[in-house]
Amino acid sequence: MDWFRILISAAAATTLLTGCATPLAPRVEAPKLGVPVAADALAAQTLNVFPDGRGLPPGQGSVKEGAQLFVRHCAGCHGRDGRGGTAEELTGASRPLDHPAADKTIGSYWPFATTLFDFIRRAKPMTAPGTLNADEVYALSAWLLHANGLIAADAVMDAARLAAVRMPNRDGFIRVEAP
Repeated sequence: MDWFRILISAAAATTLLTGCATPLAPRVEAPKLGVPVAADALAAQTLNVFPDGRGLPPGQGSVKEGAQLFVRHCAGCHGRDGRGGTAEELTGASRPLDHPAADKTIGSYWPFATTLFDFIRRAKPMTAPGTLNADEVYALSAWLLHANGLIAADAVMDAARLAAVRMPNRDGFIRVEAP
């Protein structure tokens, strides 16, 4: 073990001595790429939604509206019923999470319904991310929760109702608290 300490000490000493003998490199200015972001544009990108519902915007959407939006914006990749196409399956889990080939659908895997809203709002539709308004995102969330058997067919989602949905795998993740 002493040989390891000697090796580390020698390496540190060499680094220090070499650093002292090396002249300072000339300062290089970074390229001026892009333009400054306007405060209102930056605020529009501050879209954080937390598990308890903080950050959810006003609005609402129904399962029925969500079904129509899903056909228009999502079915091309996720299949007509959300059971997979060229993209992941979102509904219809048949294998449990402890199975080697578990189905990680919204209803079987996701811990919070609010995460669904956050993801759809930021990333969907694939061809135009971030273009859906809050009512459309609530409607898509409602349809996907219904298609996973988590809410009724006549349900309407808004900030309070979405945050109140208890997902089956809510306790399946290890929660890390900030110090």
